[in-house]
Amino acid sequence: MIKMPELKIGDLVAKIPIIQGGMGVGVSKSGLAAAVANEGGIGVISSVGLGMIKGQKIIQHREANLNALKEEIRKAKIKSAGIIGVNIMVALSDYDELVKTSLEEGIDIMFLGAGLPIQRPKNISKEFIEKAKTKLVPIVSSARSLKLIVKKWVKNFNRIPDAVVVEGPLAGGHLGFKLEQISDPKYKLEVILAEVIAVIKSFEKEFSKKIPVIAGGGIFNGADIAKFLRLGADGVQMGTRFVATDECDADIEFKNQYLNAKKEDIGIIKSPVGLPGRAIINNYLSDVANGIRQPFNCPWKCLKTCDFKTAPYCIAKALTKAKDGFLGEGFCFAGANAYRVEEIVSVKKLMHTLREEYIKFETGLLNKNIKFSG
Repeated sequence: MIKMPELKIGDLVAKIPIIQGGMGVGVSKSGLAAAVANEGGIGVISSVGLGMIKGQKIIQHREANLNALKEEIRKAKIKSAGIIGVNIMVALSDYDELVKTSLEEGIDIMFLGAGLPIQRPKNISKEFIEKAKTKLVPIVSSARSLKLIVKKWVKNFNRIPDAVVVEGPLAGGHLGFKLEQISDPKYKLEVILAEVIAVIKSFEKEFSKKIPVIAGGGIFNGADIAKFLRLGADGVQMGTRFVATDECDADIEFKNQYLNAKKEDIGIIKSPVGLPGRAIINNYLSDVANGIRQPFNCPWKCLKTCDFKTAPYCIAKALTKAKDGFLGEGFCFAGANAYRVEEIVSVKKLMHTLREEYIKFETGLLNKNIKFSG
């Protein structure tokens, strides 16, 4: 009988090889993460901007973020006995504190992206990181960046990654690619996945440790999951599909943007933090593209690379407003396949559908004696 394989990351075993991508600001919190974990996947809380509470003036932003992260982790653990992770952006100015808090809270996995996590966070000893039970998983867009991360981790932490997420250019949100690389076939997920797997095999041999590889970016259905597992991935990361679920922590108006989006509505924007990003283009972003600056006062520099004096808008505020349903004051990040979303369903139904699609695809290949080569 055909069934989805488990995803094993060290001593953690996910019954379904699906990691729900971390989506900020506030799109994937404890509600969504716990629901995914309860269905056998790995649920992920996005740590970015959790202190930006709707309708509440915050003075101590760093403290508010850390307290909110603690609360979300604890709530997720109460709601689920499954595997819960936290996504932390290296580009955040409070990255060090968020990492320390996640470790102290005993989070199962930390996914580290939006920059190279090569430096040891301040106020955390090498020994603490070395002995921590939390699994450390970098998110990379190339084999080259993975090599650098492993080299630095061995030196700085005396650890190697417990797994690695390879994120391709069809993902939503900030992308780890230059603008011209996004549409270049040399940077397709299938290509960079193969390159990363080749590097991982050498590390596995050198360190005598299994390092699972997770493919992400543009994976939409069960057939996609089957294809990438056949290409050598141990699991997949999916974000877009989980936005259109009952348990997603965003407002219904945010989710409706996905339901109403057409293919031509999804485009690449230049983020104020200097990176290209994929989003659903709306009036807010059209105004920005036409040179209309959205005035704002920066309450605190949440991103290391943001020059708030010249930025056309505050991306943290825009994403938070959109998450709360105020699309006239913000916008939605989304993957390249967001226009294919047709309905909002429960996480349980979505996971069931993905399993059925996977089985149907695999059964079809077996019956036709087809070997998938990518």
